[in-house]
Amino acid sequence: MAKKKLFIVGNGPLLSDMSEQVDAADHVIRFNEPKASIGMSGTKTNWLFVCNTGKPMERRLKDPKYPTSPIVQAAEFVFLVSHPTAVQKYSLKPSLWARIKGRRAEWTWASLTMYGDAGKTVAILPPDNYEAGCLELGLDLSVLLDDRTFPTTGYFGIRYALERMPAETWDVEIAGFGWQGWQNHTWDQEREWVHRKAEERNIKIWPAGEDWKPKYAKKDRYSRKK
Repeated sequence: MAKKKLFIVGNGPLLSDMSEQVDAADHVIRFNEPKASIGMSGTKTNWLFVCNTGKPMERRLKDPKYPTSPIVQAAEFVFLVSHPTAVQKYSLKPSLWARIKGRRAEWTWASLTMYGDAGKTVAILPPDNYEAGCLELGLDLSVLLDDRTFPTTGYFGIRYALERMPAETWDVEIAGFGWQGWQNHTWDQEREWVHRKAEERNIKIWPAGEDWKPKYAKKDRYSRKK
């Protein structure tokens, strides 16, 4: 029996138009708010994994166009990757002044409301999923905040999918992952992890264009919550 095709589309630039390949897949996964691949990766979206923490989610919540964007509208299921319990234990917290101005460490309830109003079914990944994912990358949970090191939404989405779509019945293609950006993400560990998985099962990793807009953390805006 022929295997099914899982296509995982990251938010990095693509080298060519992959719309036909992506939309023809049996299952398509995307992340957050795809921009670099718009017009080059189709619109089919079965699962949309979203970072529901910090400034990126705050920006999405304030953008009235985001819930009506083609990818959100196409998504059959939305996953929030950061459970509030995990955020409390392992994520950066806004400073007192930032909280006074309205900043939040996580926007879980607001995210549930926004995606629900858009007609989406939403799930929150459990806190032990975050911990297990960190450990699989070789991270020490006791020093995550001290080291200011955090896995990406893409990593958690890929990991979740591979655990539930066995190699015996699914082939996998991954595109739009350049493993670069915000300096506090675990890019090197995640790249190595994906390539190890590709040696264990049939995963094709398409080369990605260079991300020319790295994002750097502004550490003075955050503090650890005592």
